[in-house]
Amino acid sequence: MLKKNKYFFPVSILLLAIVMLAAIGFGAVSIRPEEMLSSLKHFFQRKPSANIYEGVFLELRLPRVLLCAITGAILAVSGVLMQGLFRNPIVEPGLTGTSAGAAFGASFIFVLGSNISPSFKSAIGPFLVPLFAFAGGLLATYIVYALAKREKHVSITSLLLVGMTVNAMGLSGVGFMSFIARDPQARSITFWGLGNFSGASWLQVFIVGAVALIVFIISSYFSKQLNALLLGEEEANYLGVDTRKLKSTILILNTAMVSVATAFVGVISFVGLIVPHIIRLMMGSDNKILIPASMIIGALLLTLADMAARLLLAPAEIPVGIIISVVCAPAFIFLLKKFGAAGQKGGYNA
Repeated sequence: MLKKNKYFFPVSILLLAIVMLAAIGFGAVSIRPEEMLSSLKHFFQRKPSANIYEGVFLELRLPRVLLCAITGAILAVSGVLMQGLFRNPIVEPGLTGTSAGAAFGASFIFVLGSNISPSFKSAIGPFLVPLFAFAGGLLATYIVYALAKREKHVSITSLLLVGMTVNAMGLSGVGFMSFIARDPQARSITFWGLGNFSGASWLQVFIVGAVALIVFIISSYFSKQLNALLLGEEEANYLGVDTRKLKSTILILNTAMVSVATAFVGVISFVGLIVPHIIRLMMGSDNKILIPASMIIGALLLTLADMAARLLLAPAEIPVGIIISVVCAPAFIFLLKKFGAAGQKGGYNA
C-alpha cells in the first residue's frame, strides 16, 4: 500500500505549500510574491513595514493561514487517535464532550460575561472567551472519563455512551444560553459555533503551534501501540501494550488538542472525521502513516475552506464551518456509498 502511494507525501506537501501561498496572496487586498519576500526581509531586518501590503501580510494574512493549517492538522490527528482508540472509522474528536464543553464555556461568557469581575476581565483581556472555552472542554472530558471509569478500568463502550450523553448536555446548555441571550450575544454564539479565523494573531499561532508540536511527537510515539489496539484490547495486552495507560494518554492528547484549537477558533466539524477516513482508504490503517498523512491533508483541507470562506462572498466572510460542512458532508456520503466504511478494510470492527 505504501509503495503504491510513494509520491503521496512529497506531492501533498507541495500542494499544501501552494495552497498556503495562494491563501496568503488572495483576499480583499491581493499580495504578490515579491511583496511577501520584501515583508519577510524587512521583518528579519527589524525594519518597519514599507506599505500597507506588508502590514496585511505580516499582521493579518500570514498568522491566519498558519493558524488555519495548524488547526486543520490538529483536528485531523485527533480524529486518527479517537478512531484508533474506539476502533471505529466514524468517530470524531468531539465525541468525548470536548467540543460541546468548549462551546458551552464560550456561550456562557458571551451571555453572562458582563457579570464577571472587571479586574479579572481586564487581566485576561482578549483571552477571556478562549480561557472559558478551554476550561469547558477540559471539564466535559473529565466528566466523561470519570463517569466511564469503573474499578480503575475504562470501558470503550462506556466512554462512547457517556460521551454522547455529555455532548447532548453541553449542546443543551448552549441552546439555553442562546435562548436567554440578546440578539448580539446570540449572533456571537452562532458565529463562534461555526468556526472563524478572523481574529488570528501571532500569540495564538505560537500557543496552538506549541501544543500541536508536542502532541504530534507524543502521538507518533504511541502509533505502534495504537496499531496493536486495532486487534482488540485483549490481543494488545498479550502483545505487551498497557491498554489502560494507552487509553488515558489518547484521551489526554485529544482533549489538549481539541480544547486548545476550539478555544481560539470555535467549533469546526468534519475535519477529524473525513480526513482520517480518506487517508485510510488510500494508505491503509498503519498509524505510523496515518498520523503524518492526516496532518498534511487536514491542514490542506482547512486552509482551502478558509480561503473559500474569505473569497466566495468578499468582502463579507462566511464562517469556515459552513464551507467544511457543505463540502465534506456530501463527500463523506459519496465515500461511504462507493467504498463502504474505511475501517472494514483496515482492521476496525465497523
